[in-house]
Amino acid sequence: MKIVQLILGAILLLGGFLLGSTYAPSGQTDSYTQVTDNQHNSDDEALVEQVETLTEKEAKRPIQPTKGFGPHESAVIDLFENAAPSVVFITTSSLRQDSWTMNVTEMPKGSGTGFMWDNQGHIVTNFHVLEGGNRFIVTLSDQSSYDAEVVGYEPSKDLAVLKIKAPDKLSPLPIGRSNNLKVGQFAYAIGNPFGFDQTLTTGVVSALGREIVAQNGRRIYDVIQTDAAINPGNSGGPLLDSSGRLIGVNTAIYSPSGAYSGIGFSIPVDVVNLVVPDLITYGEINRPVMGVVLMNPAYVKRKGAMIGRIAEGGPAMKAGLKGIIRTRDGRQLAGDLIIQVDEQTISSNEQLIETLESYKPNDIITVTVDRRGEMQQFEVRLDSSLNN
Repeated sequence: MKIVQLILGAILLLGGFLLGSTYAPSGQTDSYTQVTDNQHNSDDEALVEQVETLTEKEAKRPIQPTKGFGPHESAVIDLFENAAPSVVFITTSSLRQDSWTMNVTEMPKGSGTGFMWDNQGHIVTNFHVLEGGNRFIVTLSDQSSYDAEVVGYEPSKDLAVLKIKAPDKLSPLPIGRSNNLKVGQFAYAIGNPFGFDQTLTTGVVSALGREIVAQNGRRIYDVIQTDAAINPGNSGGPLLDSSGRLIGVNTAIYSPSGAYSGIGFSIPVDVVNLVVPDLITYGEINRPVMGVVLMNPAYVKRKGAMIGRIAEGGPAMKAGLKGIIRTRDGRQLAGDLIIQVDEQTISSNEQLIETLESYKPNDIITVTVDRRGEMQQFEVRLDSSLNN
């Protein structure tokens, strides 16, 4: 019996020893806890470092525009929204009176586009948009409409100026330059093609220095060519650069069908800047003149511009130039043949007129003429077309 009790006691002692060794002492438990905490701290620091790295990467990414548009889309949208209030729709009509009933009927002539030039209500458009009409309605972007009066026009540049009275709704376009344009830069046209108002088309400057012919047969030089769509109704609207500045006035398309075919033309803003202020001030261009009437080129067999008649008291007469002279026996002696103005060679009447456009009234030019086989030079002080 005692032996059995001894064996049971030994078993209990051994079990207690084994059970106690299974659990770590208090010192070891603290060490284990410390190691675990250190591991958690290390993980937290790694997580913070990872977050900081991601934040740095996010900071280097470009800021995405709002509303889900890309940077270029947002820029074009802003350009249109800023410029659209300055662009107007022009309706041209003519008033006709029946000779029998004396009733007046308004006949539609066409439509086009224009844009606000200044805060005085001046609207710039093409001459051919107004041609043939005697009543003009200007509709703004908010659909309000105003009667407009013609201030002036210049057919040889296909430009015209209207004026409306809408003092609280005038928002002129910023004016740019055209002498520093580059082929390939973006171009934006706003207009009213086929009567659809406020339409934006985009493209690039396709070419520079083009020539087109105005409806009166005069050439317009340094014209901008663009592939931004210009359809009927876009005429007179602005061509803008990527900053929203005016660089041209859309005027024509090259198309056998009369619809857009990838080639449009705009009058350069540098020409517009010369013409429009004169139209506003005088109603016409203050053009420099020599005071001569040129011979029909069909009767002149040589290169140059032959003087047919001299205006009495004009610049040419004061300088000593001569036109055609009729002798006592009925013969006609040729007038002075202008072959050079300053350093510019003159080969035709048209070239003389275009050369004079680069001068201003009161400028002094040196004119070289062939006077029946003798070369002579004359100093001519140009007069103003407003004085004639």
